[in-house]
Amino acid sequence: MKKRFGIDIDGTVTHPSSLIPYINDQYHLNITLDDITEYNLSAALNLEPKAFYEWFIDTEPKIYSESPLAPGAKEILTKWKNQYHLYFISARSSHLLELTRNWFTKNDLLYDHIELIGSHYKVEAAKKYEVDLFFEDKHDNAVMIHEELQIPVILFDTPYNRDPIPEGVIRVKNWSEANEWVANWDNKA
Repeated sequence: MKKRFGIDIDGTVTHPSSLIPYINDQYHLNITLDDITEYNLSAALNLEPKAFYEWFIDTEPKIYSESPLAPGAKEILTKWKNQYHLYFISARSSHLLELTRNWFTKNDLLYDHIELIGSHYKVEAAKKYEVDLFFEDKHDNAVMIHEELQIPVILFDTPYNRDPIPEGVIRVKNWSEANEWVANWDNKA
């Protein structure tokens, strides 16, 4: 029986710096991914939260439709498609489902299911779809999913998620490292 993977989209399948050019343009900044040291962008960049949120909601369709893939994501996910069930579980709002599916088509990425839950709380969706392993870039999500579901979680390393992690949350630098970990894990099962 194929194992089922729960996979976050933004900052995991998409490059974690996808938002930065839009932020730089809007706020006349010159930041890089290394300047983002916490997940809450308005706090990380000292921006007024309400105005930043409103700008983001207005801009997110453009950002999501133009987001570049993280290096190696397409190759690894294409390889995995025949071995595993791929369930993409994202905090994006459900009204962005068609745009998200179009992005997957444009990037020639296959999937078994896309679930846009409109919240960062992914535990229920991961439980509902009975995922065996989760891939995430948000530190507290990774820890919560691991602790509540007792499954391994691959955490893609970024400057905004470097808090300590418990055993069972595995920090990787890229999709190649994720693939190596998955191969070892699957061979032991």
